[in-house]
Amino acid sequence: MEYAVELNNVTKHYSSFQLDQVSFGVPQGCIMGFVGENGAGKTTTLKTILNLVDINEGEIKVFGLDHKQDERKIKEQIGVVFDESYFHDNLTIRHISKIMGKVYSNWQEATFEKYTNQFKLPKDKIIKEYSRGMKMKLSIAVALSHQAKLLILDEATSGLDPIVRDEILDIFQEYIQNEEHTVLISSHITSDLEKVADYITFIHNGRIVFSKSKDDLIYSCGVVHCRKEDFDKLDKNHIIGVRRSQFGYEVMVDNKEELKRGRKDLVVDNTSIEEIILYKVRGE
Repeated sequence: MEYAVELNNVTKHYSSFQLDQVSFGVPQGCIMGFVGENGAGKTTTLKTILNLVDINEGEIKVFGLDHKQDERKIKEQIGVVFDESYFHDNLTIRHISKIMGKVYSNWQEATFEKYTNQFKLPKDKIIKEYSRGMKMKLSIAVALSHQAKLLILDEATSGLDPIVRDEILDIFQEYIQNEEHTVLISSHITSDLEKVADYITFIHNGRIVFSKSKDDLIYSCGVVHCRKEDFDKLDKNHIIGVRRSQFGYEVMVDNKEELKRGRKDLVVDNTSIEEIILYKVRGE
């Protein structure tokens, strides 16, 4: 398997937080969802990939190249969207197109115009007059307009209404139809990731909890509703998390299909990415 991005034992120390030996790979030609609660290390991890944050230990490769030594070559092929717009307030769309044309050798003005028209962005207004959602759409239009092979998106759909979010997710899926294109997207909106992501990587307290195929997660994980005596008989190696209540036990397991076949007496429900994460973080 070829990887667009590879992190191996990446560590970054802060006074009150650290990335702790973060390792995962983003397969080429896919969409990977990067999830975790606020402060878990998502943005810091993305910034290490972009060499905006120096790492203390570890190795990062993008397109098989060293993220520091080959930084210029790498960044020519990356489109980036953070959760805030970094364009100057007094610029217009026309100004931005001229500036990007000097920044990127592969800048495509016609593609940029296509997306700004599709997103209904006003060409005569300065960025200061844009709403948060309009600023996000502008950043996404820029990221898609210079033949980038990799999109790195930090909460790129936040602040957008459900219809526009759905439209942008469709654009990301269309983008990866070219198998050289890859998307790494962090988001709190796990339903968005369930729709488009091929892989899910979950970070908690600066450490990677899992990095797996989304379909494998959804297929293998489920919630068992049972009594204490049934819980005691479950294989603890397959338990992700437990919630206890006055009505019994709710147990997240990673062998759903096996239990459905072997334990007809148990109720085993399907689950979601959000539920898996909640059981990992808040379950016993």
